[in-house]
Parts: sequence; C-alpha cells; structure tokens
Amino acid sequence: MDARRDVFQAIADPTRRQIIGLIAKRPLNLNTISEKFDVTRQAVSLHVKILEECGLVIIRQHGRERFCEARLQGLGRVSDWLEQYRRLYEQKLDSLERYLEKIQKTKKYGK
Repeated sequence: MDARRDVFQAIADPTRRQIIGLIAKRPLNLNTISEKFDVTRQAVSLHVKILEECGLVIIRQHGRERFCEARLQGLGRVSDWLEQYRRLYEQKLDSLERYLEKIQKTKKYGK
C-alpha cells in the first residue's frame, strides 16, 4: 500500500464514493463499473487502483475478467474520526437546549 494514500483520500472523490456504493452490494467487473460513468475505462481503473491502495477494494481475477470487491472495514477509521465530532456536536446541542429551557422558564415565571 502506498504510504501517501489513506481511506480519507479515497472517499474525498465523488467518483470513488460512487464506485464504493456500486460494489458494496456485490463484486463487479471493471467493464460493468466503467459503464456507469461518463469517463474512460482508464479513468475508472485509476480510481479503482486508488481504492485498492487505500484498502477499500480488492481485485480478484476470474479468467480474463477482473472483479472489484468492496472491503468496507477500512471505513471504520472514518466512522471513528467522525464519532468524536458527533459527540462534540451533540454536547453543543444539549448545551443549547438547556440554555433555551432556562430562557423559557425565565420568561414564563418573569425571573
């Protein structure tokens, strides 16, 4: 795996996210994936190569066909990273909710 590539780089590109979405359901060959995009097969192959280098795709050879299979465990790093911000966001919302309740009580009771 190329040390310069990581899962965040893989999902940064919308085409790569779409490829992941396609093969998450079932493995597809490169031709089938390429047919879904308005870019060259070579461009799709480059995207798949990046996904493979990031550990989100494995390529299996079946005869003359190359099938791309999703390895979504790597997205766990993204989920973990996002989780810390989700918790922080929820804390801020909880704080806002408490503040708004305090204002409502103050208005209601005139204190």
